[in-house]
Amino acid sequence: MRTTTLDGTTLEKLISAAIAAPSCHARQPWRYRLDPDTATLQMRAVGEERAPGGATDHARRALHVSIGAALFNLRVAVTHFGWEPQVRLLPFPGDPGLYASVRLTAPSVRAHEAYRSDLYGALWRRRDYVAACPVRRPPGAVVLELVDAAHTEGAALNLPHAAETRRLLRLTEDADLRRAADGGPDRPPSGSVGSVSWTAGAGSGGAPRPLPGDDRFPLVAVLTTPRDGPADWLRAGQALQHVLLSATAHQVRAWLLHQALDFPDLRRALRSAESGPGHVQMLVRLGYGLPRPGTAARDPGRIVSEVN
Repeated sequence: MRTTTLDGTTLEKLISAAIAAPSCHARQPWRYRLDPDTATLQMRAVGEERAPGGATDHARRALHVSIGAALFNLRVAVTHFGWEPQVRLLPFPGDPGLYASVRLTAPSVRAHEAYRSDLYGALWRRRDYVAACPVRRPPGAVVLELVDAAHTEGAALNLPHAAETRRLLRLTEDADLRRAADGGPDRPPSGSVGSVSWTAGAGSGGAPRPLPGDDRFPLVAVLTTPRDGPADWLRAGQALQHVLLSATAHQVRAWLLHQALDFPDLRRALRSAESGPGHVQMLVRLGYGLPRPGTAARDPGRIVSEVN
């Protein structure tokens, strides 16, 4: 049976996997601590504090989503190296700098069935993408697998039809116009990776919506969650990353359409019967396009520290 003793090389690989996740503004706002006595990795924000209460909802949500995405990568890597990750979100209310803890335990069959075995390889190949090209969309079976991926993380990936897709893209364009016009004190910084949308579990209310069958309009999926608090944002980040890595495993590219989420009124406008009943955390366009160089990750050795 695999022990839970971590050598330095394996620990660095785990952290390298975690920091390969996308993050808001490409800031990678996390650090890790290892408690060797319990084989537990703690995920903390840089500066040891959560986003202050005075921060905008967008900033707080995006920070949590970023850490959630890194958490999912860490789970995948822990499983790849032969352990089962036992995750706790926001485990100690009295320690506001601690977002999640991951304890490494003996592997189980359930741990290895939690996600595709090729996600570990996919996390090194995933890239952010620029302008989407209007070409063939992924097949229905693949898209339904992505829906299931979000569902396993407590979120939903809804698939609106043509008219709703056009409405969502118009809201995205409205947000781009606001950015260009410098929309005031709540205007998010240029180049934001943005927050992530998540909704009530995809399996909580019956079968998923029929897939759009017309290649003349893009396939835009809506990630939502039933609630909209810090723990939900962390789950949304995990769901988003599960979807992104599953897409990468199928050689499907994904674009994060976060712009409307940066503005409270536009984020509210994203909600509709077509998009699902939950709180929108991200729009994801699925298809093909040109990759851009990945953002340089922070040095793993500078992110990890041991709990004394």
